[in-house]
Parts: sequence; structure tokens; C-alpha cells
Amino acid sequence: MTEGLAQKFNFTEQPKPGYLAVTLGADGRAPLYDPTVGYGFVEETCALPPRTVHTAGIRSDGSGFSIVETAFDAEPGFEADEYNRYGMAFRIDAPPGAYRIRVKLTSEAAQTTVSVSGMHGDRLLHDGHWDSAKLLPIRFKAEAADREWTYTYVNGYDAIEVEIEPTGIGVPVGLAEITLEPLPPQKREDGRVPNLFLLGDSTVKTYTFDEAPMSGWGQIIGSLFDADRVNVVNYSMGGRSFKNSYWEGRLNEILLEGRVGDYILIQFGHNDESYDEFRRFGRGSTEEMYAKYMTELYFPAIRARGLIPVMVTPMSRVDGDALSDVFTNSFVVRQFPALMKRLAEAAGITLVDLNAESLKFYNESGPDAVSAFVMSIEAGETPGKTNDGSYANGHPANKIDGTHYKEALAKPFARIVATELCRLGQAGDLTAGAISSLLLPAVNDAASTGDWSAIFPEMTQDTTTGPDAYYRNQIEKLIQLGIMHKDAQGNFRPDESMTVSAFTLALSLAFGVALSSISDYPDGELTRETMAAILADAYHARFPADKPRFMTDYNGASVVPGDPGYDPNLDSGARGAMYYPLVSFGQLTDTEAMAPELFAKAKEAYELGLIRSEAGIARGRKANGTAFEPKTVVTRAKAAKALYFMWVLRQDVLGENQVSALD
Repeated sequence: MTEGLAQKFNFTEQPKPGYLAVTLGADGRAPLYDPTVGYGFVEETCALPPRTVHTAGIRSDGSGFSIVETAFDAEPGFEADEYNRYGMAFRIDAPPGAYRIRVKLTSEAAQTTVSVSGMHGDRLLHDGHWDSAKLLPIRFKAEAADREWTYTYVNGYDAIEVEIEPTGIGVPVGLAEITLEPLPPQKREDGRVPNLFLLGDSTVKTYTFDEAPMSGWGQIIGSLFDADRVNVVNYSMGGRSFKNSYWEGRLNEILLEGRVGDYILIQFGHNDESYDEFRRFGRGSTEEMYAKYMTELYFPAIRARGLIPVMVTPMSRVDGDALSDVFTNSFVVRQFPALMKRLAEAAGITLVDLNAESLKFYNESGPDAVSAFVMSIEAGETPGKTNDGSYANGHPANKIDGTHYKEALAKPFARIVATELCRLGQAGDLTAGAISSLLLPAVNDAASTGDWSAIFPEMTQDTTTGPDAYYRNQIEKLIQLGIMHKDAQGNFRPDESMTVSAFTLALSLAFGVALSSISDYPDGELTRETMAAILADAYHARFPADKPRFMTDYNGASVVPGDPGYDPNLDSGARGAMYYPLVSFGQLTDTEAMAPELFAKAKEAYELGLIRSEAGIARGRKANGTAFEPKTVVTRAKAAKALYFMWVLRQDVLGENQVSALD
């Protein structure tokens, strides 16, 4: 190959100037790949694991090279992930970099699946978005029409393979022409600030309100940077790994969007642990595969485009079923964090060891705080949902999910990443130093002093660790929004009684309703029956006609495999958990104790799911209690729980949920 020039291959018998003619050999067989000439057909692709393709059946009728398959292969029960329709693959030596690939076929595009170097040919044709909030449209998709296929691809290997598969048995498919046109790296335009791309899994992802309170550190860290000097863009998504972020085109999109000098922070490891590594379109990797993805694909592709990589080791998972006083590293079978550290060091790539720092943070915080940080959901905590359905009656998977977590943990993880970048920069790491210089000055100060109170002023003295951290996530969000407050000493006082006037004022802010619509109640200590009546009034003021989507479109709905937002890491096998209380109002045992003037509104609030029994519920369990406890006084912590629920209920389900100010 002459560097910088297009490579053009002609498989027909019609001469084409500028094209290299590919012909059958004297034995009538297609030419096999020969490194001395730099091209040819292969019998196994470069994919991990390699995919078998055929060469013996390739024929030429003058219009191109074609093949007919008489049988396909698929794994029963996993046909979408592990299948092979065989076909052919033509390998062309090509150094790492971007290429415009044009393929002319002997068959119709509708009969032919075309892919490149182990990517998912069907997925590359799809429109859509890379994120849950639908703010990042897919811009670089493959185009297929008539007998042509085109795609812009960033190569990390030392060769490119064009793969041709039939969609049906007995259908001839094949190649007429291939053109590889090298594309130069994009230089940053004058006045354009650098991008800081984030690529990771559900622990880095930016979440929407329908998934509240789940959060990722990637959706928080952007607020720590100076937006006038850097553009932070989060391409992370649940269920992703080195493997499937490549084959679906996610990495490819970033590298085509990026400019020379942009940064990309990458964290993978959780989904790479999946034991589907030998399936064609799985997400798991052996340690050998994990290493190859980094060293033979990601690192060279990123560098060829002029971007600067930073690796982030995946935080340790928390074992929700065995919380103890000592947290240990969850990566014991496939030791991906340690492997990433070795490979990054060998390649001279900056690495943030979030894995080690996460364990330090867990052990400093203690099991009470950590159990509140992770997705340990009880009834009445959120109207959001997971793949399994609504969280409203507790976690529908009946577990404490120790992989995923709330914003109260996303903030410390973002803080750790920023702190480590500052520390590495001060130690002489040029990449870390350049990135940390883009942080807000106050963040650099916090990283050096360890005092983050100016960055996260919503943190309190008395709900950070221990049993009083139980509702820390709700408390911090409400303080951040100015809905609730801490005292002059920095305490929230979670066990103190809530007053009616304080609650109605907070609810008017949280739910966006006029105070006058919910203030027709005498002041004093707030009881559960009075809170229920106030919640019913607020609901009617906010939703006089239609119910919010959490109660309708998202009630009992579950995301299934194949849906764009499906995260297999969240899938427990449950389907369609309901939003509305599992225990009917008539089954409650103490409703006769309600004040008559509050009964109707309290009943309605309960049936709408705005208030639920607090007796008999538990974190990580889909369980309802049978006691309403109408006369029980509501504490500030329990008020925070109710206010957070209502704040989420009013939101656009597809809005990003890291907002820090009321609209």
C-alpha cells in the first residue's frame, strides 16, 4: 500500500483503471491472504473469537466473486448473539486510521450482510442515539442500497477485513469492488475547545429520570470542568464492554467525532466479566481478549486519530447480599483492573485507579453508608424503573444491586477521578496535568486540600455515614435544589419531626405547584395522614387531567433485549413490575384510625402510589406493608423520601437526572 492513497480492488473481469485486479488462481480457487502482497481471502476473521468463513466455495462468473451457503449455524436460545452465516472475508493490509470503505456487491444489499473487521453489520445500519436522553444521535452509520455499501471506519488493527454474509440459504452473495480511502485525522478548528469523551458502562453512563435514582460518575464529572474551556461528552451506556462498544460502532463514532488533541477516558471491566466471551456478539472477554482489545484495537485506533487516551480501572462491585465491615475487590476471577494497569503502563498511557480508590472509599464510609449509596431500593423511594419494571414497590429484582448506584455515590467517584488526575499531574504526568488544568479552579483547590464542601455544599455533617445516611441520596438532592436545608452547623437533623408548614413549602418547590393549592392545613407536627392529604392536593394541582408517564407508559413496562435502552447487566428475568401498591387500601389494617376529614384524600394518595406503608418494607425487596400508621409523625428523613419521590414524578422521563437547580 502507498501511504495516503486509496486502495481499489476489482473482482470482475472488466478492467478498471486504477484498480488492482483480483482473479482466481490457476487452480480455480480464490487467492488467500498473503502478507507479501497485502491482501487476500481468509478462512478466519480477526474477530474475538475468530469467525469461520469460507474460501473453497468462492466462484467467479466475470461479474465478481460470489459464494452460496447451504447451511447456517446458530446457538440454540442465543441466536441473536451467536450465529454464523459464513460467507467470505477479504483482508487488506491497512495501518491504523480512518477509512471511507465502499463496497460494490454482486448481490442486492437486502440479501447481503456487509460488515468490517468483526463489527455488527446489521447494527451499523441503524439510526438512533448513543445515550438515554437522545442527545447524541448516531451520525456515522453504514449505508446500503441496491448493490452498494459504504461505511466510515476507524481501524486499529494492521489490516481491514470486509465481510460478506448471505441473509438466506442458497442465495449467492459476493464482491465486485472494494475501495479503501484513507481519511486524515481532524484538526481542531480555531476557537473550538477540546472534547473530553467518556466511554464506559452503566457505572459511567448519564441516566434519565425514568431510571432515577441511578447515576454514573460520568454524568457528574462534567460539572467539575470549566465548560468554557472543555466540552465533556458522555458516550457511556449500560451493558457495554470493550467488545460490544467496538462491534456496535460506539468507539468508532467517538473517533470520527474527535479532533486531534481531544481526550477520551475509558472504563470497562464489569460487563467484560460476562461468560459469553465466545459468542460472536457477546460482551464478555477472557483476560487475553481484554488485553487484545486494548493493545491491538483501542490504543492504536485512538492514537491514529490523534486523540489522547486515559484509562480508568472499574470500581469494585459491592456484594449487596453480604455487606460487611471490610470491603474487598470484586475482581477476583478475571483480574481486569490489574491487567489494565499493566497494559496502560507498558503503553505509556495515563491511568486513574478508581478500583483501588473505590475500596478505600467503601471502607472509610462503612456498610451503613455504602448500602444506602448503591441501588438498594425500598417501596416508596422512587417512581423510576429498571429493565424489570417499576421500582415503586421496592427493587423488582429483589436484591441490593451493588454494581449500580445513586448520585450520592456518583459524586464521590467523580471527585476521586478528578483528584487522581490532579495528583498524577502534580507528579509529572503531562496528560493528567493538561486535563486537570481544565477543571474549575475551585475543584483543583478541593483536590489539593481534600475539602470538597464548596463543590458539594449539599453534604451534611450528620447524614454522611452511619445509620443516619439511610436517605442520604434524597437529602443531598433536596438540599442541592434548595428544597430542604441544613442548619448553621451543617446538620440535617434527620430524626427531627417535620412540620406541616415546612413540608408544604418544600413540596410546592419540589412538585412545582402553588403553595396556596396545598396550604389549607393547620400547622404543627406533620402526620402521615396529613402528609397524604397534602400529596393528593399537590398531585391534582400538577396533574389535573392526565397521569404522569411513571403511572401509565412506565407502569409495568419492561425493556426487553433488542430495545435501544436495554442493559443486560440489570436484567433479573423479572418482567413488568407494577407501579401501584401491591397491597390494596382495603387490605390496610389501621385505616379506621384516620381522621374523617382526611380519609378520602389519604385513600386517594395511597391508591395513586404517592404514599405507601413504611411498615414491613425493606431495602432491596419488592415488598409492601399493611399498616398506614396515620397518626405517626413524619421525620425530616421520611419527608425527604416523600419529597424526592414527588420531585421525580413531575419530571420528563427522558430528561437527564443530574439537574442541580429547580426550573
